[in-house]
Amino acid sequence: MCRGWCEARCNSLSGGRRKGLDLHSWLRVSLLFLALWGQVFPQCPDSCHCAWDTATVLCSDAGLREIPEGIPQETVSLHLERNYIRNIPESAFSNLVRLRDLYLSHNRIDSLASGALQHLGPELRLLDLSHNQLRHVSKEEFGSTRAKTRLYHNPWHCDCTLQELMETLNLEPETVNGIICESSVRGVGEGSRWEDPGSLGEHAGQPLVKLLDSGVNFCSLQRKTTDVAMLVTMFVWFFMVIVYVVYYVRQNQAEARRHLEYLKSLPSPRKTPTETDTLSTGF
Repeated sequence: MCRGWCEARCNSLSGGRRKGLDLHSWLRVSLLFLALWGQVFPQCPDSCHCAWDTATVLCSDAGLREIPEGIPQETVSLHLERNYIRNIPESAFSNLVRLRDLYLSHNRIDSLASGALQHLGPELRLLDLSHNQLRHVSKEEFGSTRAKTRLYHNPWHCDCTLQELMETLNLEPETVNGIICESSVRGVGEGSRWEDPGSLGEHAGQPLVKLLDSGVNFCSLQRKTTDVAMLVTMFVWFFMVIVYVVYYVRQNQAEARRHLEYLKSLPSPRKTPTETDTLSTGF
């Protein structure tokens, strides 16, 4: 009887051990599966929807005020339209080397950090920055991207920097006429010096491409304006030097005149009687 009880007890204990081992193995497999799942399907950013089969991240109409963090590195198409984003920091897209389509239209973007788009890889095909608040951008902020670019419906200030950028980018042909100068650099002789300094300039309200095609060269206007400013500055300095020299000469003349008058006012020295004068007096 004792032998049978002992065998039953041993069997129950070994069964408990097997159940414990099975549970431990199941937990290890589950954790490994979750880790592999996280690598295959990374976490989607808050307020966004991710379509893993097409590597598309949809963050449109999400009320975003900045570029969301945690965008998967494998993203091919990123939609950030119709939000409240104001600027693009330099590291916003630093890890998205496979990105092909970037939609940033209908935001409030008014500035790009220097090199903000340089991190985008050569696979980028479309860059949409239309319907924003951009006024001043340069080649350095776009880097060497050759993606088809949309820049229409922005309040552009047309100057040499924008002209050089337009000559560098691969603009989408059907949208170039929508790049309108809300204001422009003022050329030599345009207006008067008493005109309101907030004047929009001669070319305000005109498409930039048509202005360039008609022969307008904002870089030439800028150089002429700079040359005139330098001439005016040189004239002012020359005039100040002349005024100082005249003042210095007149001041010295006045000092010399006062010195002569002082010398004249001094009493004359008396003559000492000489031997000749004594003899003549004796005769």
